[in-house]
Amino acid sequence: MYRFLLILFFVLPALVPAQNLTDGLMMSKGDFCTGFVYTYDTWRSYWEGTLNRQNGNIGRVSTQAITYMGNYGISAKANLIAMVPYVATKASAGTMRGLEGVQDLTLGLKYRLLRKGEDKVRYFTLFGVGIVSTPLSNYTPDYLPFSIGLQSTNVSGRLTANYTHYHKYYVNVSGGYTWRSNVTLDRPSYFTDGRIFYTDEVWMPNVFDYNIELGRIKNGLQVTLSYQQQNTLGGADIRQQDMPFVSNRMNFGRVGALVMYYLPFHRQLAVRAMVNQTVSGRNVGESTTLLGGLLYTFHIIKPTSSN
Repeated sequence: MYRFLLILFFVLPALVPAQNLTDGLMMSKGDFCTGFVYTYDTWRSYWEGTLNRQNGNIGRVSTQAITYMGNYGISAKANLIAMVPYVATKASAGTMRGLEGVQDLTLGLKYRLLRKGEDKVRYFTLFGVGIVSTPLSNYTPDYLPFSIGLQSTNVSGRLTANYTHYHKYYVNVSGGYTWRSNVTLDRPSYFTDGRIFYTDEVWMPNVFDYNIELGRIKNGLQVTLSYQQQNTLGGADIRQQDMPFVSNRMNFGRVGALVMYYLPFHRQLAVRAMVNQTVSGRNVGESTTLLGGLLYTFHIIKPTSSN
């Protein structure tokens, strides 16, 4: 049977451009950073519960996404971020066809709560982030691993701490908790966690995640190494000889590297590239993710001597 679980796509916002929802950077007041990012995720091996295995019936599963993002500096302390991905899935073998379409709208408000040592060579910054995401199309979540999302509306809160040394080297530590709404299926009953449920409504467990980043920024070049961990707070494992289910437990750890470069001939234009590798998991694919994008910053409000 067809097994695996698509890595939760609501995690993708954490992979999108600098000054995003999990890093320690901010857009200046009146600046608007916008652009498109292409993401390619692929896996052949996956974890069925804690067992790592392959399934020749579907071969290699791949997910492609083009994400539009926009980040506006409301003030020196607050940024408003929006993202919308168009997602397509497919497998290299078997008869099951992939799906494609517009996935979820994500809106986030990032606020600088605290900054110490701003005039010194070393300083500490604390950010609070509120995030809401909701489906924009009527895609089905009940077709994993080919569903383009999970159809739940999510509300997240997170804190990010940043320590910067000599305005070049930095460490980010970010943790978040996500509340997920229930999901409705196009069938009157389903089986999960050893029980049959005579309803079309599925309870979705909440999620905790954290990530750690080490990086350097100098002369328009940003390089970051990262580790991300996600833990689903409930849910069953994929059953043997069965397809995955929308409320399965989906845990993973992955390492990544990011490079972003502001072009010297046009400092408002930036090129971004990233690679991530899943190194541990439960009911997810052992995936490799590649990302590339172009971002442009508009100075809508000219900088002044004070904010």
